[in-house]
Amino acid sequence: MSFDAESIRAQFPALALHVRDKPLVYLDNAATSQKPRAVLDAITLYYERENSNVHRGVHHLSQVATLGYENARDKVRDFIGATAREEIIWTRGTTEAINLVAQGYLRPTAQPGDEVLITEMEHHSNIVPWQILRDQCGIVLKVAPIDDTGTVDMDAFRALISEKTRLVSVVHVSNSLGTINPVREMIAAAKERGVPVLLDGAQAVPHMPVDVVELDCDFYAFSGHKVFGPTGIGVLWGRREILEPMGPWQGGGDMIKHVTFEKTIYNDLPYRFEAGTPHIEGAIGLGAAIDWLGTIDREAALAHEHDLERHASEELAKLPGLRLIGTAANKAAVVSFVLAHAHAHDVGQILDGDGVAVRVGHHCTQPVMQHFGVPATARASFAYYNTHEDVEALVRAVKHVSEMFA
Repeated sequence: MSFDAESIRAQFPALALHVRDKPLVYLDNAATSQKPRAVLDAITLYYERENSNVHRGVHHLSQVATLGYENARDKVRDFIGATAREEIIWTRGTTEAINLVAQGYLRPTAQPGDEVLITEMEHHSNIVPWQILRDQCGIVLKVAPIDDTGTVDMDAFRALISEKTRLVSVVHVSNSLGTINPVREMIAAAKERGVPVLLDGAQAVPHMPVDVVELDCDFYAFSGHKVFGPTGIGVLWGRREILEPMGPWQGGGDMIKHVTFEKTIYNDLPYRFEAGTPHIEGAIGLGAAIDWLGTIDREAALAHEHDLERHASEELAKLPGLRLIGTAANKAAVVSFVLAHAHAHDVGQILDGDGVAVRVGHHCTQPVMQHFGVPATARASFAYYNTHEDVEALVRAVKHVSEMFA
C-alpha cells in the first residue's frame, strides 16, 4: 500500500470546510482528530438500522447491536496486540481508564507510604487520580524530571524506583511536547524491581503501531476520539492475571451476575468493569476507525507526519521572537511554541482568522508550562491527512502574528 495524503484527506468531510471564508487548516489533532466517512457511516448505520441496547436482549435489533459492539472489542484486541478479548475494557477515554486503575487496582491494597512514579511531562489525567489516591490512602507521588528539551531524565527515573514503588504510570507520547518516551527502557527498569507499569497511550496510538505484549507493560490506555473514532469511548487494556482479582470500580447494571439485598455476585471480565448502558455507537465507531486504519500504510503515514513536524519546526524556528517548546530528539508530530510579546491565546485567535486551527493554553499539562516558565503555548499537531501546504499556511499565519506584535 502506498501513502497519499490527498486521497486520505478526501475521506474526511470536515476538511472541506471553510473558516472565516478561508479553507480550514486543521492542526488540532492532539486534542481530537477529524473522522473519516467510514466512521460517520458506521455510526449512522447503527442509529438508523441497529439501534438497541446490548446484551440479554433476545430480539433482532439487540442481537445485531450486541454483535457489532462485541466485534469492536475484538478489533481493539487485535489492534493493540492483546492476547484475549477479556482484557479489553471499554471506558469513556484515557482519563477514566487511569482512574479505574487508581481506584480499582491500587486503592484496595494501598498503604501509607506506597509510591507511584510518574514524570514531569504528564497530562493532568495522569497526575490528579494519583493525588486523589494520595489524599485517600496516604500514598506518595514521585515525579521524574525532564530536561529543557522535554526529555525525561532516565538516571533520575531509575533512581526513583524503590522498594516502596507500587506502580509506574507514564505517558507514551507527550501531548504538549511531542516527546516519545523510551517506554521499553522505562518498563524494563520497573520490571527489574517487580513494579507494574501503566502507559497513557492517548497520543501514541493515533501515530504508531502499539503491541502491548511486545511492550511488556501491564496496563495500556487510549481514547477513541484521538484515533479517528468518536468521542466518549476509550480503552483500558490490562493483563488478565492482574484484572482477574480486581473488584469493580463502579456498580450498576451489566457488571453483575446475581443481585439480592444481601449480596451481589460480580460479572466476569471484562464486564465487571463496565457498569451501565455502554457507549454502543462509540465502540462501533472506534471499530470502524480501526478498520479504516487497516486500509492505509501506517509506516508511510508515520514518516509523512515526521516530515510535517520537521518542516514546521524548521520554518517556525526562523521567525524572530519564536521559541519552540519541546525539542526532544525523538518526537511525534507536535510543534508547540511561544511568541515574544504575544500571548498564546492571541496567537490562536489571529490564526483562526486565517483559517488555521491550533490549540492554545496549558494543554492540561500545567507542570510542563511551569518547567519552561511560560503560562501557555500554541500547539500545532499533525495527522495523516495534513499536508506540507498546511505547514506553509501555519507558518504564514504565525509570521502574520509575529509582525503584528513586533
